[in-house]
Amino acid sequence: MIRATKSVLAYFVQVFGPRLGLVPDMGCTYFLAHLLGRARARGLAMLGERLPAEQAEQWGLIWKCVDDDQLMEEAQRIARRLAAGPRLCFGHIKSTLDAAELNTLSEQLDLERDQQRILADTEDFAEGVAAFLGKRPPQFKGR
Repeated sequence: MIRATKSVLAYFVQVFGPRLGLVPDMGCTYFLAHLLGRARARGLAMLGERLPAEQAEQWGLIWKCVDDDQLMEEAQRIARRLAAGPRLCFGHIKSTLDAAELNTLSEQLDLERDQQRILADTEDFAEGVAAFLGKRPPQFKGR
């Protein structure tokens, strides 16, 4: 998860091309093109304009943008939700989403099926079902 605050100081910028005469590095050409599309990636890389956090959120580059005065409260709220969630499942979600970038749809559907089979055999899944049926919040253990 990438987070930024809504302020004049929160922005993203590609400085290599227009300011240094170098191609952006650290995978920026790959990730920007995949995340934003060719036109936006080229504009950012070649012009070096600042991309405000609010625009980055609208474009899908970051998940959420919050006001400065709400940042810690929001971060703590999310941390509590993640800590109470099915941690084992979260690891599988991350790896499955990462694989989607290079998989065909058929490969991704197979991977999802395989992940479901693995997770359906966990205590957390049983707890999730019991909590759903009992109309109560689940108490996940990471098993």
